[in-house]
Amino acid sequence: MRSASLTRRLGALALLLGAAGCSTVGDGISAVRGAVTSSSSSAPSTAAPAPARAAPPVYDTPVNPATQRAFDDASRALRSGRVDEAERAYKALAQANPELGGPHANLGVIYRQTGKVNESVAALEQAVKLGPRQPIYLNQLGIAYRQQGQFAKARDAYQRALALDPGYAAAALNLGILYDLYLGDTSRALELYGRYLALMPNGDATVTKWVADLKNRKPGPITVSRQEKP
Repeated sequence: MRSASLTRRLGALALLLGAAGCSTVGDGISAVRGAVTSSSSSAPSTAAPAPARAAPPVYDTPVNPATQRAFDDASRALRSGRVDEAERAYKALAQANPELGGPHANLGVIYRQTGKVNESVAALEQAVKLGPRQPIYLNQLGIAYRQQGQFAKARDAYQRALALDPGYAAAALNLGILYDLYLGDTSRALELYGRYLALMPNGDATVTKWVADLKNRKPGPITVSRQEKP
């Protein structure tokens, strides 16, 4: 039973990194219409925090206590803002435990949030290869693909995450943003924004405004920002 408990904790690596990122390397990527990277954002995002409910991960690789302690140390380093130290620790974990997708997922998010997009995609692709039924990994990979400009691959990653967990609000929102800003499909964007809002028990005023703006949109330059949810 202890092994199962450790597996559950390590399996949620990407989710834990997302929580730590709020105070260290960032909690998401700002997507501005007409842009691919956050560096060109012209207005701060006012998106609501990510939903408390996370996609349920699937655990199939047991881990030992020493591996768990190493992960805990890496996570503490990340929460303390020691990103380089955390990166080295996750690399060591990945090398010592080639069967685990979690360390790769954490590395992928660190790389993406520090501007190493190609490295992020490679690490997250490896995480998904090792944990193909982890919707959290797929959502992170979708964000990295979008930032890399591979919109069709981003769409597929988000869709796979939602197929695994139809109630995964972050993936629904991110897919909606993709259709809205990058694929030019207003109908699908509205559908997915609606799906996201239906999953938010307390609503989301920012996304509700996006929906209103989208319904009233007129041809012309697009300037409204969108924030993806990790």
